[in-house]
Amino acid sequence: MTGIEELLLSRIRDVADYPEPGVMFKDITPLLADPAAFTALTDALAEIAANTDATKIVGLEARGFILGAPVAVRAGIGFIPVRKAGKLPGATLSQAYDLEYGSAEIEVHAEDLSAGDRVLVVDDVLATGGTVEASLQLIRRAGAEVAGVAILMELGFLGGRQRLAPALSGAPLETLITV
Repeated sequence: MTGIEELLLSRIRDVADYPEPGVMFKDITPLLADPAAFTALTDALAEIAANTDATKIVGLEARGFILGAPVAVRAGIGFIPVRKAGKLPGATLSQAYDLEYGSAEIEVHAEDLSAGDRVLVVDDVLATGGTVEASLQLIRRAGAEVAGVAILMELGFLGGRQRLAPALSGAPLETLITV
């Protein structure tokens, strides 16, 4: 385990039985409250952005906003929020996807991404991969290229990486921690 992995893991709190019995929730709020840990995380994700030649960061609602915006600032590139359906004004592109129990839909402003953009998706946790997969479809539908995906923590036992492999089409999936 590297020093940054140790630092980040030491600031992630396990919350048993949240949001429902049997779930071990990974709470990143202590990490966000620690300026040294949050800076280290931002720097690590900004390095991934640089290594992928990303021109824009897409942050997935909601914690992907918290992580992605400072990464975009640090990397000197634009930030684009991908939101739950109905939260963005104006013309949007939307993408529906399946959840374990039901479905959901995400949206992006149609004019925020275009041909020539190389987009890095940033989020806090990779679980089953459904939201990330839908965001990759949105990025491509907008005419942009997927530069990669950068995730703070991968829950390896849920199989998100395997689900995303076809949708990535060779773009890198970087995770800082795998549990």
